[in-house]
Amino acid sequence: MSSGANKIIEPGTHFLMGNEACALGAVVAGCKFFAFYPITPANEIAEYMSVLLPKVKGIYIQMEDEISSIASVIGASWAGRKAMTATSGPGFTLMQENIGYAVATETPCVIVDVQRCGPSTGTPPLPMQGDVYQAKYGSHSEYPIIALAPSSVKEMFTLTIESFNLAEKYRTPVILLSDALVGHLMETFEIPDLSQIEIVERKKPDKETSDAKYFLDEDVAPMPVFGCGYKAHVTGSTHDEKGLRNVEDPVYVDKVVRALHRKIEKHKENIVKVETKFLDDAEIALLTYGSVARTAIHVVNQARKTGIKVGIIRLITLWPFPDVQVQSAARKTGRIVVMENNLGQVVNKVSEVAAKYADVKFLPPRIIGSLHEPEYVINFLKEVY
Repeated sequence: MSSGANKIIEPGTHFLMGNEACALGAVVAGCKFFAFYPITPANEIAEYMSVLLPKVKGIYIQMEDEISSIASVIGASWAGRKAMTATSGPGFTLMQENIGYAVATETPCVIVDVQRCGPSTGTPPLPMQGDVYQAKYGSHSEYPIIALAPSSVKEMFTLTIESFNLAEKYRTPVILLSDALVGHLMETFEIPDLSQIEIVERKKPDKETSDAKYFLDEDVAPMPVFGCGYKAHVTGSTHDEKGLRNVEDPVYVDKVVRALHRKIEKHKENIVKVETKFLDDAEIALLTYGSVARTAIHVVNQARKTGIKVGIIRLITLWPFPDVQVQSAARKTGRIVVMENNLGQVVNKVSEVAAKYADVKFLPPRIIGSLHEPEYVINFLKEVY
C-alpha cells in the first residue's frame, strides 16, 4: 500500500477507542496531513495521528485555531496530499466559511466532527446529535455536502476510509459526523488484510493543454495539484471551467451552483448508504443513525418478544439525504418513529419525503445528551400504536 500503512498497522482483532479507530482509518486511506486545534471530545484523534503520521512520512500540525486548521488542510490538499482535520461543535462552527470555500473550489478533504452537547461551550464530554443541520447548512448559500454517521468503533475505521474515498472520487469535502459516545467507546473490531481495502486515489490531469478544464464537471474534473506543472486559477469566487473569475454574470452563478449540486446528485446512488433490519414484516420502522442506532437493535429484540413488529432503517449517509430508501421503508410499514439525540433535525427531512406514505412521529431521548432507554421507546410504541 502506497501510504505505508501496511508497515505499521497489523490486520486482525483490535481493541480500540472510536477516535483511535478513526486515526487508523485515515492512515489506511492514505492521509498524509492532519491539522488540529485541541477540543474535547476529539483530542484522541489528534493524539493518535501525531504518533502515526511521522511513521508514514506524513505531517501532523497543531494550529492556533480551527479556522487555520481547515485552511491548512485545504492548502495541503491542493499540494497533492490527502488531508483531514477533526473537531467538535464549537470548532466546526468556526470552520464553516472555509468548508464552503472547499466546496466551491472542489477541494477533497475530510472533516471529523465528534459532536458534543451544546449550544455554545455546552457539556464537552457528553454526546449529542446537534450538528446535523450545521453539516448541511452551516456555510452560506446553496451547496451540496456529503456527511456520514458512524455507529460503532468499526465504522469509525471503515467510514473514515469511505470519507476519504468519497472526497477524492468526487473532489469535495466530506464530513464524518460522529459524537462523544462513539468517539470514546471502546470495542473490538477486525482489520482485514489492507490489500483487500479499496482506496480511491485522486484523478489528476494527463497533461497540460490550453483548453484544459479543471472545474465544474459533473463527472468530476481532474485536479491540477500545485507543483505538478499545471496552470490553474483557484478561487472561491464564481468562476468558469478553467477557474477564471467572473462575478458579474448571473449565468456564471447559475452554472456554478447547479454544477456543484449535479456532481453529487448524479452519483447519489453510489454515495448513499443505509442499513435495514427486520423490515420485511415490520409494522413500525425505527429510523435512526449514529450512536442512537445502538439502542434501536435492543428495542427491536425486546419489542418483538411482546408482539410489536418493529424494524430498523439506519442512515449511514445523512447528506445527501437518502430519500428513496426512506420512502421505501415508509411504504412498507406505514409508520416511522424517528429517534435522534436532539430536539428534531433529521425528523424534519423524514417528514418532508415520507409523510405522504407513512405516519411519522418523533421520539427524542428522555434526557438530551443520553441514549434512549429501550423500555422508554417500547412504552412509547405501545402508547401511540
